[in-house]
Amino acid sequence: MGREGWVAGARWLLLAAVLAAGLAEAREVGGVQMPDTVELQGHRLELAHMALKEKLFFNIYVWGLYMEHIPRAESEAISTNSFKRLHFRFLRKVRCDQLVGAFRHGLSSHAAMSSEPMRQELELLLKSLRDVGKGDNLILTYEPGTGLHVSGEASGGVLIPDKGFADALFAAWLQRHPVFAR
Repeated sequence: MGREGWVAGARWLLLAAVLAAGLAEAREVGGVQMPDTVELQGHRLELAHMALKEKLFFNIYVWGLYMEHIPRAESEAISTNSFKRLHFRFLRKVRCDQLVGAFRHGLSSHAAMSSEPMRQELELLLKSLRDVGKGDNLILTYEPGTGLHVSGEASGGVLIPDKGFADALFAAWLQRHPVFAR
């Protein structure tokens, strides 16, 4: 699929998620509502956690973790070969270089991202990022057998077809933001 096809597909996926959100129950954090569940290719993902990211006195974004099966432990959340998603909704403008720097700092220092193949795949993700406006989304969805889809207005869209990278990304995120027992 070409870049235009991927971008168009990502837009339709985002629109479907927004429409589904209007019909589902939702939780609210920091003035942002996210649906309790999302449907993705016939799979139902549940909102496992939602949190506000602040820096100094500024609200930066709200993030939500969606899982097909809510795990009891962090290791299950990372290793499961089922649909899972990190969804970021930005509460302010963020320049691309700031977003790239934050992701690079948060992910590249994690041991799971230390190999050369992982660093190369991280660079693919980082190169897809764009300037962010208030209300924009960044959506990182792992699809079994396909890989990690990066979509939303904060990305030009990219597919990283490696479960190892998706596992490393979720490990890095969940270890910096613990929400399950270890």
